[in-house]
Amino acid sequence: MLTARGRWSLGLVLLAMIPNCSRETPVPVSKQRSVFVLLDTDGADDKSFNEFTRKGAEIAAKETGLAFSFLTSPSTSEYERLLESTISSRKPDLVVTVGFLMSDATAKVARRHPAAWFAGMDTAYFPGFGCPERVKDCYSKEGGLTNVTSLVFAEDQVAYLAGVLAGCMTKSGIVAVVAGREIPPVVRYVTGFQTGALSFRSDLTVFHRYIPDFGSPMTGKLVGQGFIQQGADVVFAPAGKTGTGALESAKEAGIMAIGVDVDQYETLPVVREVLVTSASKKVDLAVAALVRDFAAGNLEAGIRRMTLRQNAVGLAPFHDWEERIPDECKEAIAEARRAILADPSITDAD
Repeated sequence: MLTARGRWSLGLVLLAMIPNCSRETPVPVSKQRSVFVLLDTDGADDKSFNEFTRKGAEIAAKETGLAFSFLTSPSTSEYERLLESTISSRKPDLVVTVGFLMSDATAKVARRHPAAWFAGMDTAYFPGFGCPERVKDCYSKEGGLTNVTSLVFAEDQVAYLAGVLAGCMTKSGIVAVVAGREIPPVVRYVTGFQTGALSFRSDLTVFHRYIPDFGSPMTGKLVGQGFIQQGADVVFAPAGKTGTGALESAKEAGIMAIGVDVDQYETLPVVREVLVTSASKKVDLAVAALVRDFAAGNLEAGIRRMTLRQNAVGLAPFHDWEERIPDECKEAIAEARRAILADPSITDAD
C-alpha cells in the first residue's frame, strides 16, 4: 500500500527518468503542498467540532510548512460541488472533510482524484457503505479508497463515563439526552450515555430524543425544557448548536448539564454555573497529528480509531463543580474507565 510519501516519491522518480532533450531545460518550480478543510454548515466559529478541527489543522499546517485554506459549506447539498471546485481551482494535496454527513461526497470525490489525499472526520467506510458489498476492504485497491484516511472517535466510551456521572449525581432519578441527527457518532454518544447511567443505577429513567438538525438552538431548548418539565435534573446534549439550546434550558432551570465534543465550560461561558463537565473529543489534537503525519509522508489509508486508551476522548475538568462532586462519583468514574479499558464492549455501542 502506498503511503502519502510513497506517492510523492514515485512522482519524483518518474520525472527523473524523462530524458534531457534540451541544453536549456528550465528548472521546475516546486509547488508548496497544501491542506484544505471543508467545514460543515455550523461554520468555522461554532465553538465545537468544526472550529477545533479547523484550528488543529491550521496549526499543524503552519508547523510543517503546508499552505492552509478552508471553506464552510452553505448546505448539506453542496459538499460534493465544493470539493470538486476546490480541487480544480486550488489543487490541495490533503483534503479534510468534517463530519459524518460528508461521507458520501468524500468517497465519490476521492475516487475521482487519486492524486490527492483525503481525510474524513467522523467517517468510516465498510463494504456496502463507501464501496460495494462484495469488497472486503474499502481502503484497498479493490475498494477504491486507497487515498483516504478515516478519523473516528470512541464517543460511546466518553459518553459512558458521562452517564455514570449523571447517574451518580441525579436526585430525581431522571436524566435526559438532547441529541442531534441520528448518525453513527451521535448514536454512539446516546448509547454510551444511557448504558453508563444505567450501569450505575438500574432504576433510572433516561429520556432521549434525536433532532434532525445540528443548527437549531431554539429546538434544542424546547426539547430540553420538555424533559425538565418531566423531572430530568441532568441534561446531556450531543447536538452541536442545537445542543447549546438544551444547555441553556438547564441553566434557566438551575439543573445540571453535561457538554459535548469540547470543554464547553471554556466555549460556552453562559452555562458555566450548571456545567458539571463535558464529554470531549480531542479533535484539534487528532487532526493536527494527522496533518503532521501527512507532511512527513506517514499517512496511510484506513481507519484511525481515537479511544479512551489513547486519551483521545475523555471527560473535561469539573471546574466549578470539582468540590461539589462526591468522592463516590469520582471513584465510580475511575472504575468505569478501568472497566472500558478492560472490555470496550460494555458500552453496548456495537
